[in-house]
This record gives sequence, structure tokens and C-alpha cells, in this order.
Amino acid sequence: MNMKIRDVQAVSILEEAEKYKHEGYRLMQICATRGSIGSPSDQEEGEQASVPAYEILYTFGMGFRMEQIKVTIPQTDKISSITSAFPCAFLYENEMHDLFGVDVRMMNLDYRGNLYRTAEKTPFK
Repeated sequence: MNMKIRDVQAVSILEEAEKYKHEGYRLMQICATRGSIGSPSDQEEGEQASVPAYEILYTFGMGFRMEQIKVTIPQTDKISSITSAFPCAFLYENEMHDLFGVDVRMMNLDYRGNLYRTAEKTPFK
């Protein structure tokens, strides 16, 4: 299977999720990881160094069709929740917050950092 991942801006994530919802897709997963914006290998003289970031991958499915979108945000930025379109997203979004420190705004059910009991707060940050 040749899966394409479409990059979207963080400000439009809720709008994108609502489009999938209205087309009949279901939310399959949300996955977060650490990354960076800009790369030292891509850096030329005078350019800004890489910035620590989060890469967040959303997967939507309908029947045998899957579509993925990716949002990359600096670690200091916030991202909107998609729980108004997909209520089940609260588990993924709380997980991203608890384990990575992703600042997710407007969650319908926000555990405020207490979904997981971990020895270290945000262990993957």
C-alpha cells in the first residue's frame, strides 16, 4: 500500500478533521513524536538553527480507505483539539499531553496531566 501523508497547518486541524467527519471517515489514531523544524544539514549560512517540534500524525479511515495528515508545531506552540468532531480523540490528546507535553486546547474531556501515572512528568519531552 502506498500511503501518502498530507501536511497541514496547525491552525486548520479542526477544520480538516470536520471535513473527514462529514465525509463519513472515522478517526483511527493520533500519534505524536518529537522532531524539529529546520535541520542543521539543511542550514545555510545565516539561516536559523533547527527548532524542537512535535510531529502529530492523524489517521482517518472509511471502509478500506485510509488518509493521513501531519501537523508539525514548535514545542512551545499550542494545537486545537479535534474532540468536537471526534469525541474519542480525547484519549489520544490526553496521551500526547501527558507523555510529550503537547499543549492541546479545548479538549472536551481534559485529564489535566493525570490520564497516565508516570514516574516522570512528560517522559518523552
